[in-house]
Amino acid sequence: MRASPHAPRRQRRALYNAPTSERRRRMTVPLSRELRRRFRRRNVPVRKGDTVRVLSGSFAGREERVARISRRDYSVTLDNVTLKTAEEKLKPLALRTSHLVITHLNLADPWRRRSLRLREEEVTPEERGETPEPEEAPAAAPQGAPSPTPSPTEAPKADADEADTPTDDDKDDDKDDDEDDDEGEDEVAASPTGAGTKARGGRSRGGAP
Repeated sequence: MRASPHAPRRQRRALYNAPTSERRRRMTVPLSRELRRRFRRRNVPVRKGDTVRVLSGSFAGREERVARISRRDYSVTLDNVTLKTAEEKLKPLALRTSHLVITHLNLADPWRRRSLRLREEEVTPEERGETPEPEEAPAAAPQGAPSPTPSPTEAPKADADEADTPTDDDKDDDKDDDEDDDEGEDEVAASPTGAGTKARGGRSRGGAP
């Protein structure tokens, strides 16, 4: 009796003897509704860096990033999805692709963007895997640091230049002093004491009348 090509033993043999290209095709994961509308596809082969949501099991509802893909075992390892061993150690838990759905694609590979028929302007920097560099803030001066002061050779020179240059106030003061001196001489000449002093001085100089 000849075995059918759909017999379970032949299916298992084809599964474990499949080449890498066939294993990649078998490890396809369905897309979420948002990604289906955007890319017009139902499923794509899962890759490292994709974000998936767990549909069943103790981690159902968790969305994690794909950390490792094993085509040999047809399994996927996610970040923060671990199993505690008997030795109280955390071990990554391998999941089957049938329990996952892709919610965010890693489009850093140009070949994958071409296969999805995406233009370059349709891909965001986050989907490319690019992280914007933070702007460097100017270095702040440490607390308690002395403020910059002018050098001692420059400060006296500036003071000396300011002292030599006469200001408008100094000119006004000199003018007021000159006017006060003129008024004092006029008062002395007009007073009788001053006239008598001047007359006595003239008599003493000229002798007796």
